[in-house]
Amino acid sequence: MQSKLFLLSSADYRALAPQLQKEIYQEFYQFAYSPIIYMVKEHAATEDIIQNSFIKIIQSVPRADNEAQLRSWMKVVVKNMVYNYFRKTKKSRNDIDADSVYINESMDFSTEAASLEKEVELTIMKETIGECLNELRPEYRALIELRWKKDMSYREIAAELETTEERVKYKLFRAREAMKKMFRKKWGEKNE
Repeated sequence: MQSKLFLLSSADYRALAPQLQKEIYQEFYQFAYSPIIYMVKEHAATEDIIQNSFIKIIQSVPRADNEAQLRSWMKVVVKNMVYNYFRKTKKSRNDIDADSVYINESMDFSTEAASLEKEVELTIMKETIGECLNELRPEYRALIELRWKKDMSYREIAAELETTEERVKYKLFRAREAMKKMFRKKWGEKNE
């Protein structure tokens, strides 16, 4: 079943009945809100971007063969409006890839409170991982930093530490296990 958004490509928005216009806008709002708030993190700015995006869309909607094409085009418009917002306000996007927030359109995005809760939980989790890393034996910490922070291969690590690849793999396995054990213990304490 096609959504009401597809009517944008086949009819003049201004000629539609007011109730239908409202339904189309509400559907667009639901389509665009979650990805925009994820990137912008401000409700008022999100509202402005949604309105500006919708105006741009109804002014220059292309003829689309199917709803998927129309939605793809709308994603590009929304993404560009977010980029324009960042340029105008000179805000950093914190390396958010706008395409990544559209991974699954059928996902049911939770309320702002739930997403805020997830954001706080993620921040606490990152802090816990940092604590665990700092408490590791210096040898293990160095190996983990070489492997994941500097993105070095086992061979490169072995060459730098003047040891064998097998020894590096073995010690990294031990380091990961120690890290997991420490994280589970700390994370369990924080969530109880």
